[in-house]
Amino acid sequence: MAVAYQRILLKLSGEAIKGNRDYGIDPKFLVFIAKEIQQGLALGVEIGIVIGGGNIFRGIPASENGMDRVAADYTGMLATVMNALALKDALAKVAVDARIQTAIEMKEIAEPFILDRARAHLKKGRVLIFAAGTGNPYFTTDTTAALRAAEIGADALLKATKVDGVYTRDPMLYDSAQKYDQLSYMDVLKNELNVMDATAISLSKDNRIPIIVFNMNDPGHLVRILQGEAIGTLIEGENHVIV
Repeated sequence: MAVAYQRILLKLSGEAIKGNRDYGIDPKFLVFIAKEIQQGLALGVEIGIVIGGGNIFRGIPASENGMDRVAADYTGMLATVMNALALKDALAKVAVDARIQTAIEMKEIAEPFILDRARAHLKKGRVLIFAAGTGNPYFTTDTTAALRAAEIGADALLKATKVDGVYTRDPMLYDSAQKYDQLSYMDVLKNELNVMDATAISLSKDNRIPIIVFNMNDPGHLVRILQGEAIGTLIEGENHVIV
């Protein structure tokens, strides 16, 4: 079956893998995500993943409460490694071969990030999980996702969220919130829409990588996007959508 994208970078937030829990990891929900990824892989799509750590630790709130920002950010990077290990385990349970590459070297549990090796894994049909952010403080995992997407030559960056796209305001709080089907990068930047941080949007714009924001909690959404169906909100191009 023809697909719209041959290689993607999937951005999973830490919040996305905690399920209905207040914090931590929901193993059953993680297996659900693994099955969704498995279906995408079965289409022949090469899949890289960047995973956040907000379900375990958030660096910015910690620094705002007195923790040194650099120490807080490195702690957050380690939280992403924990999530990567849990995701790799869930993928193994559904017979998906996966590898983890980390921006901070920890050879006992993961490979260091090496671009040529990363591309080789993807070409061999392995899911590749990028952990530990960029390895530098002051950078979010959204920025990491845009950076890795550019480095591996991804055709699209898919951001999984708990809502089905980008809205005029938080749909969880406001019934009047309206969904955007399509936006330009400049729309997001100029209107300060809460999608990804400005660095991530700018990186995607500079490298012409379309961003699709969608709800990963709905079964089948990932596969339908890979098949070219218009789901969620598409961010690309220079033309302004918001007037």
